[in-house]
Amino acid sequence: MKRILFIATLFAATFTSYSQALGYQDLGILFSQNDQNGTARFTAMSGAFGALGGDISSININPAGLAVYKNSAFASSFNTRTTDINASYYGNNITTQSEYVNISQAGAVLLFDTAYNSEWTQFAVGFNYRINKDFKDTFLAKGNSGVSTFTEYPNDPNTPVTQYNIADGQVFNNIFNGEISEYNFGFSAVHQNKLYIGASFNTYDLKFSQQASLDEFNNDGNGNNLDRNLYQENLTTGTGYSLSAGFIYKAHKNFRFGLSYQTPTWFTEILQDTNYQGDSDVEIGDVLYLQGNDSYNFVALSESIAYKLKTPSKLTASAAFIFGKMGLISLDYALKNYQKILLSDGYFTNENQFFQNSLRNTHTLNVGTEWRLDRFSIRGGYAFEQSPDRNALDSDNLKSYSFGGGYNFGDIKIDLSYSNNNKTGLYNFYPQFNTVNAADLNIDNRVFTATLTLNL
Repeated sequence: MKRILFIATLFAATFTSYSQALGYQDLGILFSQNDQNGTARFTAMSGAFGALGGDISSININPAGLAVYKNSAFASSFNTRTTDINASYYGNNITTQSEYVNISQAGAVLLFDTAYNSEWTQFAVGFNYRINKDFKDTFLAKGNSGVSTFTEYPNDPNTPVTQYNIADGQVFNNIFNGEISEYNFGFSAVHQNKLYIGASFNTYDLKFSQQASLDEFNNDGNGNNLDRNLYQENLTTGTGYSLSAGFIYKAHKNFRFGLSYQTPTWFTEILQDTNYQGDSDVEIGDVLYLQGNDSYNFVALSESIAYKLKTPSKLTASAAFIFGKMGLISLDYALKNYQKILLSDGYFTNENQFFQNSLRNTHTLNVGTEWRLDRFSIRGGYAFEQSPDRNALDSDNLKSYSFGGGYNFGDIKIDLSYSNNNKTGLYNFYPQFNTVNAADLNIDNRVFTATLTLNL
């Protein structure tokens, strides 16, 4: 079985046999994944904050970490992402580089002491916004598979019609846009300065679009050429929610551990509009006929669908080693079972069967460290995230390293980080032909994050 990253499956309507955009099973996987966006301190340490807390972005991992704060604070971050996607298709390699700028995170935590004598010494409430998943990307694939799929010109007056069955090449251009915005509302309390517990309610705003264009160039062997273009655009929106809960326990002044659980995300309604367009140009001798300018032959179709999606839950176990005020080392280990993805409110039997048979329970490891030199801190991290594909290559797994630093001015802190992650995968824009190979993608992301924190 071929491994997957974005394997385009088939949509209903006339263009079913020639759909290049992501199918429902691909979107189910894509909407179930998330990026490690957060504060610069969080990203510099690869998000290993499940047993640490004390950072507003830790609410994404373990909401119990809110009460670890020493004072109320507000933090806001922006990041810049540079992405290189190298597409290899039948011996041709094309690298597309894109740059994006985002307000990636903004949030605050308010810390309160208990008003009466109690073993529960303080509690905290927090709110955080972050970009859970940034979809923006683009790539171009070009080559010649040797397979001609559009072999006839619709306006051909000949009987029998001329067969343009010699392939000269194919060009596929793809653009992704949109994001999943995440909003966390959390509460945490500490018992006897040892046990921290917390819970959060999380909401999601999904916006995704794809513009996919396929050009195919064929000839009949007698000097006549047929050029065919297919364009498909998907616009997807939706809303969802999840719940999180966890604890952190200080077993020793130098050691603490934590456990947290995030329920599946329930997208209660996803609306998808799909538009298709297609035209053909034929050059017979020195005469060029443009079918795209002929309203009778120009094809334009659209369809809409509404459905529900349940993404996998996530269980995270964490540990942290604290070396006084000098520094720390933190580890998070997470399990996420992609076989539990479920599409509903539609005919999704094949897609749900695919999730159960072709995906797996993934393992994620995040390691981070921080060392303090008076007011200055230096940080580093490493992350490994397993591909959900049961038949994935080692290179399909996401591997990331990060580093950064920060300076504490007292009431203001400034933090910076740099992270780099990469993985490989496939994009099949001829899913209807088993004889045509998918394009091999090599994806490299470089992210710079800056955070301003105000102590309140």
